[in-house]
Amino acid sequence: MSQSTDPISPLVAPDADPQETREWLDALDAVIEREGAERAHFLLEQLLEEAREHSIDLPFSATTGYVNTIEPDEEERSPGNLELEGRLRAYMRWNAMAMVVKANRLESPDGSELGGHISSFQSLAHLLACGFNHFWHADDTDAGGTHGGDLLYIQGHSAPGIYARAFLEGRITEEQLLNFRQEVEGKGLSSYPHPKLMPEFWQFPTVSMGLGPIMGIYQARFLKYLHARGIADTSRRKVWVFCGDGEMDEPESMGAIGLAAREGLDNLIFVVNCNLQRLDGPVRGNGKIIQELEGDFRGAGWNVIKLLWGSNWDPLLARDKEGILRKIMMETLDGDYQAFKANDGAYVRKHFFGRHPKALELVAKMSDEDIWALRRGGHDAHKVYAAFHRAYHHKGQPTVILVKTVKGYGMGRAGEGKNTAHQTKKLTDDDIRYFRDRFNIPIPDSELPKIPFYKPADDTPEMKYLHERRKALGGYLPKRRVRSDEQFTVPSLETFKAVLEPTPEGREISTTQAYVRFLTQLLRDKALGPRVVPILVDEARTFGMEGLFRQIGIYNPKGQLYTPVDKDQVMYYREDQAGQILQEGINEAGGMSSWIAAATSYSTNNRIMIPFFIYYSMFGFQRFGDLAWAAGDMQARGFLLGGTSGRTTLNGEGLQHQDGHSHMIAATIPNCVSYDPTFAHEVAVILHHGLKRMVERQDNVFFYITLLNENYPMPGLKPGTEEQIIRGMYLLQEGPKLTPRVQLLGSGAILRESLAAQTLLAQDWGVAANVWSCPSFTELARDGQDCERWNLLHPTESPRVPFVAQQLADHPGPVVASTDYVKAFAEQIRPYLPKGRTYKVLGTDGFGRSDFRYRLRRHFEVDRHYIVVAALKALAEEGSVPAARVAEAIQRYRIDADKINPLYA
Repeated sequence: MSQSTDPISPLVAPDADPQETREWLDALDAVIEREGAERAHFLLEQLLEEAREHSIDLPFSATTGYVNTIEPDEEERSPGNLELEGRLRAYMRWNAMAMVVKANRLESPDGSELGGHISSFQSLAHLLACGFNHFWHADDTDAGGTHGGDLLYIQGHSAPGIYARAFLEGRITEEQLLNFRQEVEGKGLSSYPHPKLMPEFWQFPTVSMGLGPIMGIYQARFLKYLHARGIADTSRRKVWVFCGDGEMDEPESMGAIGLAAREGLDNLIFVVNCNLQRLDGPVRGNGKIIQELEGDFRGAGWNVIKLLWGSNWDPLLARDKEGILRKIMMETLDGDYQAFKANDGAYVRKHFFGRHPKALELVAKMSDEDIWALRRGGHDAHKVYAAFHRAYHHKGQPTVILVKTVKGYGMGRAGEGKNTAHQTKKLTDDDIRYFRDRFNIPIPDSELPKIPFYKPADDTPEMKYLHERRKALGGYLPKRRVRSDEQFTVPSLETFKAVLEPTPEGREISTTQAYVRFLTQLLRDKALGPRVVPILVDEARTFGMEGLFRQIGIYNPKGQLYTPVDKDQVMYYREDQAGQILQEGINEAGGMSSWIAAATSYSTNNRIMIPFFIYYSMFGFQRFGDLAWAAGDMQARGFLLGGTSGRTTLNGEGLQHQDGHSHMIAATIPNCVSYDPTFAHEVAVILHHGLKRMVERQDNVFFYITLLNENYPMPGLKPGTEEQIIRGMYLLQEGPKLTPRVQLLGSGAILRESLAAQTLLAQDWGVAANVWSCPSFTELARDGQDCERWNLLHPTESPRVPFVAQQLADHPGPVVASTDYVKAFAEQIRPYLPKGRTYKVLGTDGFGRSDFRYRLRRHFEVDRHYIVVAALKALAEEGSVPAARVAEAIQRYRIDADKINPLYA
C-alpha cells in the first residue's frame, strides 16, 4: 500500500531524549487539568513567540491530528429519539432512491433519460436529518413568533432526499415524486434546488457548484448588516451551507472565506460533506482533502470542527496509547480510504490495520463484520449532533464542520464508495433488494419490482415524532416566501425633476452622474431611503459616488477604529457600524453575492431592500454571469449598473476594460430587463419604472442599466415619451422635410454619433434623417418575439404588430442602427421591422484598445461618417440615390475601404 509523502502530514523525526519529551508533555497535561485549555493555549503561544525571537524556524501549521475535534467526554448528547430518527432516515433514503430509479425506468418516445443522483443524499442523510430534527428553525413570525428562520443552502445533488422528507411530512404528493425531473406539465419536482420552478419551496439555488458557498457567506453578512442598521432583528438566525469536498475546488467556494472570518460571521456554518469523491474519482487521491481544508479554513480564521470517526472507533482510539492508530489514520491517503469502503472488513483488516502489528492487535478480537461496521463520523447520529451543537453555539467566528462520509452509503456493490457512485441512477432488482434489507424497509419481495414509495401511517410513533420536531422548530423547511408583507409607495417621477430637465447652457454631465443624482434624491425619501443598498467594488471615485461616504457611511461591523487620511475633507472615507454602503473591495463576485442577498431580502427577511450594484460593465456579466443566472432563478429584484459601458467610451483603458457584449449576456436571462440609455432623463425614467415594478408591484424582475462616463449636454424629457422609453424606442429628433429619408436608430454612446450623422446627411447629401433613441434593443426584440409567437399560435386572428414596427410605420425609408455593442445587439430587432425595410447595423465587434474616443469609433466603424455611408448605401440599394454617391461619401470622409475588418484587427 502507498505510504504518505504528503506535506500535510510530515513524519516526526526520531526523539533524541524521550524522557525530557515526556516531562514537557506531563507539564502541559498538568496545566490543562488544573488551569484549563485556554491557559495551556496561551502558554503554547508564548513559547512559540519566544522561539521565533531566537530565530528558531517554526513553520505555521493550521492542521490537527486526523481525529475528531470533539473528544468523547466533551460531546453534547442528542436529546432526540435516535431509534425513531433512524427509521425516518431509512424511509427517506428509500424514497429518495426509489424516486430516481423509477424516473429512469420510464420509457420515452425519443429514448432520452431523466437522470438524477442517488449517492449524494445517501452520504448526507444523517447530517440533514440532524439539522431538520434539532437545529433549523423555520420563520415563525407570521404565527406570532420571533424567529425569522434559518437559511439553508442545500447541496444540489441531494435534492431527492429533501423531497423524500417533504413527502413524509405531507408537503409533497406521491404524484409529484412520480414526476421527478418532469416539470413541463407543472406536476413535477425540479432536478436541483430552483426557486423559480418551486417558488414556495426552495430558498436558494446551489448549482452550479460553488455558488452556494459564496452566496451563503454574503447572505450571512447581509443578516448582520440588516441587524446593525435596525431594519430587522436577525440575531437568532443562522445560515447553513452544505457543500461537497470536491465542490471546494471551485474558486467561488473558498474565495470569500476571509471576509467571513474578518467580519466575525458567527451566524454562518459550513458543512462540508467529505465523502472523498468528486464526480469522476477521488478529490485528493494522493493527499488528504480534510487536512487541506482544515488548514485553509483555520488559517483564514474560522472555527474548524472535524468529524471523521463514529462512536465505535472511540474504544480503539482510547486503547491506542502509543498513537499507532492515529499515525496510520494520518498517513493513509484518501485514495486508500476510498478503496476500503469499496471492499469489505477483511480488506480493511489487511490493508489498514495491517500496516502495524499493534494496530492489528487492537482489532484482534473483532470479526470482519465488526471491522466493516466501523463507521465514519458523518454516519453517526450522536457524533453529528455533538458537532452541530458546538457549531451552533460558537461565538465570534464562522464555523466549518468537515464531516467524513461515504459516497453512496448503503448502496452496496451498486455504488458504495466507488468512482461510479455519482453517475449511478439505475439499480437492478438485486441492488434494490439489498438496499431494502440494509435499511429494514417494510416492503415485501412481491412488491419490490414496483419500487413503491413507503410512508408510515400518520399515527405511528415515527410520523408523530417527525411532525413534533418541526413544530418545535417553528414549521417546515425548506420554505420560501413569495412576496413581502411590506408595502411602499415610490415617489412620483416629478421628485427626480433635476435629472429630467435639460442641463443649463454650457453644462455637461454623464449618465453616471445622472444615476448618482437620482440615487441621492431617493436616499432622501423617508420611507425608501433606508432601504437603498448601494454596493461598490472599490470604484466609488470612478463613478463620482464618494460623496455618499460621509452622507450614509460604509458598513463595517467594527466601525472606524482609525483616523482616515482624508478626515479633513468633506467627502472623507467614513466607515460605520450602521453604514449603508456595502464596499466589497476589488471583488465583482462578492459584490454580486451581496446584491443577491439584498435583492432577495423580500423573501428571506420579509424586508424589501433596493440594491444598486455599480461596477465597470466589462467586469460584470462576463465575470459573474453564473451568479446573475442564479439571481434570475432566485427571483431577485434590484438594479445592476454597468458603468463606463460600451466599447469606445472608456477610451484609455484598452482591451480588457471595454465592454461590447454585456447586453447580449444580459439578454439571455429571461427576467433581466436591460437598457442602454444615452441621456439623463432616460436614466431617471427607467430607474423610476424599475422601482414601481420591483417595489410597488413586487414583480420578479431585475434591471441592468449601462451608464457612460462621457460628459455632454442633456436635452431633457419630452413629455409623453415615458412609456416609449420603457418599451425601448422613441423619436428623439425629427429630420428636415426632405426626400429621400432614412431612420437612424441608436443607443448609449453612439446615439450622439447618429445625431451628428443626421446633420451631415442633410448638409452634405440632401437626405433627411429621423433619429430614434432606442434605450433597449433587447426589450424591443422580446416584444417582437412575443408578437411573432402569438401570431403563430393564433393564425385566424388579427396579427399583433411589434412595437418597433408600430413606431416606424409612418416614417418611411431604410433603417440604420448603430450602437457601442456587437452587431448582434441591434440585429435582434431585424425580424420585427416593417416589412420590406432595408436594415443596416453598425456595431463594435472585435477586441477593444486604447485611444481617443473619436479614433476608436472610427476604428470600429460606428462614427458619424460610417453612419452616413451606411444610410447612403441603404438608399442606393433601394434605388433612391446612385451608388456613386456612396463611393463619393467614402472618399469625402477619407474612409480607408481596404483596412482590416475591426473584428479581426
